[in-house]
Amino acid sequence: MGFDTDIALRDAGRLVFDLDVPAHWRVGEGATNGGYVAAVITGAMQRVVAEPARHPRSLTVHYLAACGPGPARVAVAVERQGRSLSTLTARMTQGESTVALALGAFGQARPGLEFQHEPMPEAPPPEQVPAWSPGTDGPGFPGNWEYRMCVGARPFARAREALSGGWIRPAQPRVLDAPHLAAMTDGWLPPVIALLDRAPGIVPTVDLTIHFRAAMPLPDAAPGDFSFAVFHSHVGAEGYWESDGIIWARDGRVLAQARQLAVFNMSR
Repeated sequence: MGFDTDIALRDAGRLVFDLDVPAHWRVGEGATNGGYVAAVITGAMQRVVAEPARHPRSLTVHYLAACGPGPARVAVAVERQGRSLSTLTARMTQGESTVALALGAFGQARPGLEFQHEPMPEAPPPEQVPAWSPGTDGPGFPGNWEYRMCVGARPFARAREALSGGWIRPAQPRVLDAPHLAAMTDGWLPPVIALLDRAPGIVPTVDLTIHFRAAMPLPDAAPGDFSFAVFHSHVGAEGYWESDGIIWARDGRVLAQARQLAVFNMSR
């Protein structure tokens, strides 16, 4: 068993795919991690585009209902197929319930201005940072990742800033591709929990937007490579909070930028 098995899609008709959502990606109360859902949708869209030169560039997923373990279906539609950019939509369902709606853009590389004003933070190499685990009382999905925290505060530290990050890689060695990178954008524990002294229950995502900033996998990628991720929340208001994240390759290249809005549920 591994990530490829977790997101494996079966043809179920024209531009329609079936899959089995595994239980070990659950966040709590049966809900599946939003990054896993984004990974499945990325993979389905890749299958439909079927053009290796057109890489994922943007994906926005709205989460309508909790996705639980068990059978699910993804239906993809090609909204426009341009000369260099494809725009697609996808609907993920379980039974009669729609759990996610998505809009994605896949495009070829093109000449343009090259710059990066988001340097990777200075940090010790992952080999010098001890592995961190949220423990057995937390949600199940972190077990799919290996964490080396070295930015911001630990969870439930009553910190003054909602900032968290460090080195991250899949728990089972695997070359990082676009679906796995999509999962990683929601793979870190929410930075807002650094402000608390206890678990708030689930913090369900309303929407997640991912900008893929590099064609994946990287040419020199190897199983077991670490990435570096930092997530920062700036505003919690009226029961909602946001998170901005950046993921870098070990060499400092930005792989993805992500932003999500989530519900801050203190009642559970």
